[in-house]
Amino acid sequence: MYFTDRGLEELADRRGDEEVTLSWLAAKMRDFVDANPEFETAVERLATYLARDDGDED
Repeated sequence: MYFTDRGLEELADRRGDEEVTLSWLAAKMRDFVDANPEFETAVERLATYLARDDGDED
């Protein structure tokens, strides 16, 4: 198990039954980067990964 899996497990356990919008997720990610600018690159990469269709290249 990767270290990050613990956070993902907690997310699923605590929020697994909730429905959220992508707008809500984007806002939460912006808030996180505002509070933790050292993670800007990682958050940007995750957002780009989530935004792209499986068939997209880059």
